[in-house]
Amino acid sequence: MEKIKWLKFEILENFMKEVLIKLGASEEDAAICADVLIAADKRGIDSHGIARFKNVYYDRIKEGIQFPNAQIEIIKDAEATAVIDAHHGMGHSAAKKSMDIAIAKAKKYGIGMTAVKNSTHYGIAGYYVIQAINNDMIGITGTNARPSVAPTFGVENMLGTNPLTFGIPTDEEFPFVLDCATSLAQRGKIETSARLNKNIPDGWVIDENGNTRNDPKQILKDLTLGKAALTPLGGIGEEGAGYKGYGYATVVEILSAALQNGKYLKALNDTFKDGKKVPYGIGHFFIAINIENFIEPVLFKKIAGSILRELRNSKKMPGQSKIYTAGEKEYLIWLERKDKGAPLTEETLKELQMICKELNITNYDFS
Repeated sequence: MEKIKWLKFEILENFMKEVLIKLGASEEDAAICADVLIAADKRGIDSHGIARFKNVYYDRIKEGIQFPNAQIEIIKDAEATAVIDAHHGMGHSAAKKSMDIAIAKAKKYGIGMTAVKNSTHYGIAGYYVIQAINNDMIGITGTNARPSVAPTFGVENMLGTNPLTFGIPTDEEFPFVLDCATSLAQRGKIETSARLNKNIPDGWVIDENGNTRNDPKQILKDLTLGKAALTPLGGIGEEGAGYKGYGYATVVEILSAALQNGKYLKALNDTFKDGKKVPYGIGHFFIAINIENFIEPVLFKKIAGSILRELRNSKKMPGQSKIYTAGEKEYLIWLERKDKGAPLTEETLKELQMICKELNITNYDFS
């Protein structure tokens, strides 16, 4: 069994900030990026937190395909909307600032939306809808990503895992946050399974002949080579309604590319030009809806909370003790972890040790 070391969130957040600043990020952007990443670990989304810090962010900055100090630029601005160029900077920072702009517009006009081009991986989508929730608003976001998902009846990886994420405030201790990919599983879960040497279930991944695959380490290689593909939400074919996940993934792809004249589908794999690596050019969108333009926020939250409580208190399936609503499990994990921190595997600890060695950082114990 894989050994686990628990480390305090504050230690890991400070470490990531220090590394990003050493790589050229401003203190503000480094703090945003570290906050988004540690938020994933706090919520139990281990596939998108510190475990991804090296290969998705640190390595890409070192390779020159992600710029730690790029600033966002508003290239088209209207009353309730804006189009933003992230200039291949840190996706977390671009995303937070873009949702801030959408929120500011929603405060004035009732609704705000921003579309972002030339960005990079922005971490957990739930972080940005919670920004809206904290302002008594409904938040919606989505992002495209490198192709890894096959369309229904296809075997070629064409779409990204393309999350379509909603955040809704309630009168409970935790909000309603539906943060999930439009694929049956996302690449991050495959990476987590690979770190734990654990095979993945049938139906998550298919090969070029439509056969299901289970070895996560080989799958990660073959996804890059185009020899394997993730299946859409609903699974293989139409029997499990895989066409629904395929359809939602396509909606996210269009909104993440067509509104801002950004890259899409296979173009997100064009990472070489004249023999040199170039940025991915991912797109995002952010929507903030001001509740008070419809109804008093207190009443809205009470109704939303009542809906969730009625769902959780409904008749349970035999053998099941609890019904959950979206965002509840993440809240319960936070309660479990808030005092002991995040679980790190030996592989992740080695990656952090490597970063410390390369940057001559000596004030952290990742043994």
